[in-house]
Amino acid sequence: MQFTDLGIIKPILNALTDEGYTKPTPIQQQAIPHVLKGKDILGCAQTGTGKTAAFAIPMLQLLSQNQVQTVGRKPIRALILTPTRELAIQIQESFKVYGKNLQLRNYVIFGGVNQNPQVDAIRRGIDVLVATPGRLLDLMNQGFIQLNQLEIFVLDEADRMLDMGFVHDVKRIIAKIPTKRQTLFFSATMPNEIQALANSILRNPVKVEVAPVSSTADTIQQSLFYVSKENKKDLLAHILADKSIETALVFTRTKHGADKLVKHLVKLGITAQAIHGNKTQNARQNALTNFKNRTTRILVATDIAARGIDVDELTHVINYELPEVPETYVHRIGRTGRAGNSGISFSFCEAEETSYLRSIQKLIGKNIPVQENHPYHEIFEGFTKRPAKPSRPARPQRPNAGGNSAKSGNKSGNAKSSGPKRRY
Repeated sequence: MQFTDLGIIKPILNALTDEGYTKPTPIQQQAIPHVLKGKDILGCAQTGTGKTAAFAIPMLQLLSQNQVQTVGRKPIRALILTPTRELAIQIQESFKVYGKNLQLRNYVIFGGVNQNPQVDAIRRGIDVLVATPGRLLDLMNQGFIQLNQLEIFVLDEADRMLDMGFVHDVKRIIAKIPTKRQTLFFSATMPNEIQALANSILRNPVKVEVAPVSSTADTIQQSLFYVSKENKKDLLAHILADKSIETALVFTRTKHGADKLVKHLVKLGITAQAIHGNKTQNARQNALTNFKNRTTRILVATDIAARGIDVDELTHVINYELPEVPETYVHRIGRTGRAGNSGISFSFCEAEETSYLRSIQKLIGKNIPVQENHPYHEIFEGFTKRPAKPSRPARPQRPNAGGNSAKSGNKSGNAKSSGPKRRY
């Protein structure tokens, strides 16, 4: 199935084509047609399954087709409520990308920053608002936000809302929006309290459910590098000294981290560019074009910006930082090893990322082979252990005239490793 088979309007299709999107994911195939029909959705899906596009694409189409002329400020017609600042920014970025050919305004608000720019944007009028619960309630209580003309409400990552203690804030917000609306409800899990919340706000919902991506292609050779945080840059330079690595897609968790890494690589004489949500569309397209035609050797990307990247014969993916969501690891390394080609993935793991590693290896059902043959190898106490050396056969004991057993002066298992090792 292609996106063209889902009844999506041409301006959105053109935007998807620009981003390299052709085939919808399973949850997009299931959800988009029902959302376009105005149905409520109960979606059970984790981050990494493509659920943002599953609701953003049809929402943009509905809002575009049902525009009405209003006097004065544009009312907020769609609200996406999500638990964290990072996810809110990612979702708004998706709305910008998919809706770039439409006359719809979108904006994101979250706490921890000055509210004045957010208030100014709201006063100018927006169609789609992405928000975290605390800041939204704050601005509503101050009278800056009215949701009385809301048409579509999305509650994303509902179970994380529960874990983070936001459920009561969510209920307060729901109490202040129109009862006549379309509601799209997404959660990775359905504990009783979340199921009860879904039952209270959904009307005859269509349930869409997909299993998370959990396997990696056999064509991808995976390697794991234990390294301290401060040595990651040097390890990357050490690996890239291998000229047979003609191009590599390198993943960081943050936009700031991507920019810093690019500066470091450029200082070393390695051509590199970053692609992330703070870059303009032209800058991202330029970086991707240069990477595809191999003018740029290294493309450093965040996960949100890397969606839709499809580079023919990409041989190497490097996880400079491990992702917090294990399914993201599968998506990252899946950029290589496509269409029967072989691929190689290198993953760096520092002490504070070992919990992410455990989750990744549990998801994919195997341990990633550890590469120790590099100058920055670290041993994390209690996590990375070398195989015990086989013990030597015990020497025959001579009878002791005094009847006491012989005592060895050596302690097994304390052989010193060559070179200093940092312990955590």
